[in-house]
Amino acid sequence: MSQPVMVAPRLQVPLSSGSRWAYLDNIRKNKGPFTDEESFDASGEGIGAMEKMRILVIGAGGLGCEILKNLALSGFRDIHVIDMDTIDVSNLNRQFLFRHTDVGKSKAEVAARFVEKRIKGVSITPHNCKIQDKDEDFYMQFNIVVCGLDSIEARRWINSTLVDLVDNENPETLKPLVDGGTEGFKGQSRVIFPTMTSCLECQLDMHAPRPAVPLCTLATIPRQPEHCIEWAHIMAWEQEKPFPKLDNDDPEHITWLYQKALARAQEFKIIGVTYALTQGVVKNIIPAIASTNAIIAASCCNEAFKIATSTNPSLGFEENYMMYSGNDSIYTYTFKHEKKSDCPVCGTTARNMELDPNQTLEDFIESLAARPEAQLKRPSIRSEQRTLYMQSPESLELKTRPNLAKKMGDLVENGEEIGVSDPSLGSVNFKFRLRFSRPFIPASERDY
Repeated sequence: MSQPVMVAPRLQVPLSSGSRWAYLDNIRKNKGPFTDEESFDASGEGIGAMEKMRILVIGAGGLGCEILKNLALSGFRDIHVIDMDTIDVSNLNRQFLFRHTDVGKSKAEVAARFVEKRIKGVSITPHNCKIQDKDEDFYMQFNIVVCGLDSIEARRWINSTLVDLVDNENPETLKPLVDGGTEGFKGQSRVIFPTMTSCLECQLDMHAPRPAVPLCTLATIPRQPEHCIEWAHIMAWEQEKPFPKLDNDDPEHITWLYQKALARAQEFKIIGVTYALTQGVVKNIIPAIASTNAIIAASCCNEAFKIATSTNPSLGFEENYMMYSGNDSIYTYTFKHEKKSDCPVCGTTARNMELDPNQTLEDFIESLAARPEAQLKRPSIRSEQRTLYMQSPESLELKTRPNLAKKMGDLVENGEEIGVSDPSLGSVNFKFRLRFSRPFIPASERDY
C-alpha cells in the first residue's frame, strides 16, 4: 500500500525576515564576475535604497499579474499598478491573481490586494484608469517603469511621455522603461533609457503594422469586415450613444456593435462580420499563453532588479532587445537595436520618404499604416503651408475631406516637409521630408 503524500503547510513570512530573503542577499551583498564596482553597493544602505525605490507596473493582465508577483518577491516594497480594465471570465485561465468572484472588478485593485495579502510588507497602490489620464508629475515619482501591455498604441504613448520627461540637467528625470510583450508562443523584453538608447519608436519596425483607415472610407466605401466594425465602433456608437460609456468587456455592448457592423456589411455586400471578429477588433485581442507570459515577465523583472541593484549589466546600452520563441523548442536571441537619428520621438532630423506625386492623399494616408516605421491608425497631416487633412474634430474633417481625392503633387512641393500626428503618439509628430519618385505636372499646367 502506498504511503500518503505529506504536504507542508504554506507559510507567510514577513518581508523583513532574513531567512526568507537570504537568496536575494546572496546576490545583493556579493559581487559577481560582471558587477559594476562603481555603482554596486553591498551595504545595508544599498539594499535599503533598492527597497525604497518606487516601481510602476503598467498593465495587470496576463503579463502584469506575473510581473507584480515577481517584483514583490524580488525585494521591491513600493509598487504602483495602473490598468483601466475590469476582470472578465476569459481572463481566469492565465491571469492567476483573479478568481471567479472577482469578475467585474478592477484588475489593478484585485491584483494589488492579492499580492499584498500573500507577501507581507509589500505596498501596492492600484490606479483604475487609462495611462493617458495621468500627468507628468505622476510619472516623475517613479524610479523604474515596467510595461506589460498588449497595445502598441499605449506603449508608444508611454514611451514618448518618458522621453519628454527627460531634462539633461537633472538625471532624476530619466526613468528606465522595461517593456515586455507576448503573442502566442513568442515574446520579447527590452530596456529603454529614454534619450540615451534606442526608444520604442526607433524599434517600431519590429512589430507588425496595424491597418489605418481614414474616416471617410469608414463612412462611405467600406471594403473589409473590419471597416464595418470600426464604423460601428467609432462612428455609429458616437452618433447613437446606446449606452453612457462603451465597455469592451460587456457582452451587451459588443452585441450592439456586432449587429450594427453586420447590417452595414450586408448593405455593402461584405461577408465575414462575426461576433468573435467584432470582439477581436474592438478589444485588439492578441492570443496569450500562460507559460510565455511567465517567461517574459521573469525576464522583465530580472532587468528591473539588475537596474536597481547594479549586480549585473542590464539590457540597454549594449544588447537591448531579447527575443523569445517557444514554437519549436525554446530559443532566445539578444541583440542591439540602434538608435535612429530620424526617430520622431527621440531623434533630431526629419525622416526622408520617397513619394509618387500622382498618389492621392487618401492612398497616402492608408500607406502610412503599412509602413513599419509609422503604423498610424488615425493620422492627421499638415504641410509647411497648410493643413491637408484632420481626423478630428468633425468640423475640420469635413473641411479638409475634399483634399483626400487630390494628388499629393498638387498639395505639396518636392522636398517639402510634412508633419503627421496621431493619437497613439500623444504630443509627438512625425516629420517626413518628401522626395518625388518621378516628375509631376501640376494641375494648373495640365493639358485637359
